[in-house]
Amino acid sequence: MNTTGPAADDVRADGLRLMPFRGLRYVPERVGSLAAVTSPPYDVVVRPDGLHHLESADPHNIVRLILPQAMTAGTRHRKAAVTLDRWLADGVLAPDPEPALYVYEQRSGDLLQRGLIGALELSAPDRGIVLPHEDVMPHVVEDRAALMRTTAANLEPLLLTYVGEGNGAQAVIERAIAREPLLSTTTEDGFHHRLWAVTDPADLAAVDADLSGHQALIADGHHRWATYLRLREEHTSPSPWNYGLVLLIDTARYPLRVRAIHRLLNRLPVADALAALEGRFRVRPINGPLPAALEVLAGAAAEGNAFLLAGDGGFHLVDRPNPELLATTIRRDRPEAWRTLDATVLHATMLDYLWHIPDAPEHIAYIHDTEAAVDQAERRGGTAVLMHPVREEVVRDLARQGVTMPRKSTSFGPKPATGLVLRSLALD
Repeated sequence: MNTTGPAADDVRADGLRLMPFRGLRYVPERVGSLAAVTSPPYDVVVRPDGLHHLESADPHNIVRLILPQAMTAGTRHRKAAVTLDRWLADGVLAPDPEPALYVYEQRSGDLLQRGLIGALELSAPDRGIVLPHEDVMPHVVEDRAALMRTTAANLEPLLLTYVGEGNGAQAVIERAIAREPLLSTTTEDGFHHRLWAVTDPADLAAVDADLSGHQALIADGHHRWATYLRLREEHTSPSPWNYGLVLLIDTARYPLRVRAIHRLLNRLPVADALAALEGRFRVRPINGPLPAALEVLAGAAAEGNAFLLAGDGGFHLVDRPNPELLATTIRRDRPEAWRTLDATVLHATMLDYLWHIPDAPEHIAYIHDTEAAVDQAERRGGTAVLMHPVREEVVRDLARQGVTMPRKSTSFGPKPATGLVLRSLALD
């Protein structure tokens, strides 16, 4: 990647710029298998035994870098840096010979997703080139920033989406996938992953021209995006810190799935949660297994705000909030589309006003997997609040208005596997 290009204040104002970089990749001969060294993104390792499972899969699993284990934060981050340096010295990881953009493909059954991994030139938030749609938690940004500072590496890509109009980038992708991939592996979730390098100057120019004029929506990685911006401000321009590792998907060709992120209320029993809602929402018990309960939730969500509470061995549909209660508890200085979001009603009306639960890690956990949320609520004596996903067009429209949703409101996928390609700022 050319780091002698524009300074941060001179970021191209007409759209996205995705730069090639020398990817760090696992050397297949030095690991058990590529699948065994990959991981979901750091914030999706949610099973109680998830971390141990990944660490046990291979001694070089990427989770040892993205979620290092030690008693203090500083020790954790230094441990990750030492581990990264050791793997490089031992030849477990090695840089590719020349800068490249990487075509990345994920496939599972009928689902196919392809996009480009590169180092995205960072734009100031007021430029409107990269659109966040969720708030972030400062302590998470601080932790990710400390990890990136200490390792001087982007260990996993953000997931960004844009709506393509031209064919330049797609033509480059089609030419790439006609060749033999750099790597091919199938992870335990059933997804097949392939990666190709794009180094031809004409192809790189075609991608650059095609992305000009486009905005991108952050689909996954708001905390890492906030981290990129913080670290850029800490370094003199131009520098490698003006760029951050991303996977960019054209959702006009490859629509993402949008799923909900559920809440686990660690210290609120279901009985207490339901008692506080009485008379303010309609509350009904739902019989049947989880899939049937989720179908009932989907039907109710099509008509208005709806939630499914679990944790006591059963399911409880919560819907039809009192309009006067919503008018009292939800701020009026936001668009109607924001005021009627399930996440807005949950946080403003239920968590803040009725349940008095602070948005702190010891009180609320954010869990992507529905079964895991229910299981943990039952084991801890807490309450799982199961959500219905928001439509992508609602997310994008609010983002274009500069309106952020309550944090952890959506989960776009499939997410890129972590560990297939890393970016070392020392190489750039």
